[in-house]
Amino acid sequence: MAVEVGSKAPEFTLKDYNNQKVSLSSYHGSSNVLLVFYPFAFSGICQGELCQLRDEFADYESAGVQVLGVSVDTPYSLKAWAQQQDYQFPLLSDFWPHGEIAATYGVFNEAAGLANRGTFLIDRDGVVRFAEINGPGERRDQEAWKKAVAALP
Repeated sequence: MAVEVGSKAPEFTLKDYNNQKVSLSSYHGSSNVLLVFYPFAFSGICQGELCQLRDEFADYESAGVQVLGVSVDTPYSLKAWAQQQDYQFPLLSDFWPHGEIAATYGVFNEAAGLANRGTFLIDRDGVVRFAEINGPGERRDQEAWKKAVAALP
């Protein structure tokens, strides 16, 4: 079952592409978080979506929103992809236990072993303000995220 708008976002700690631990709770009180689950690094739709985030990163940053990308890839493949694409936001590895955080958010596709395209906007208090889940191969409309960001207090 997916995490719903108005609920408390499940806490997590994952390693980023530098093998540094990143916890959702570290942003509480200081930053909103746009949590973007995607199936795999180096895949077409995922790259298009994350490159759009990269190109519009300043808009999120000026709105007080920290972007966090999450996939089931290893930190090493995420680092190679981040360097290749010049992503300025952390990519987090939900590799092991495989997809555990994606499952907690209701976006893990067990049959395919990947995270579906789940997007969650979490406010400074840790409350989910926007939630959307798209299946593999289904591109997301990032305008909906921007409207949700604009509606944050």
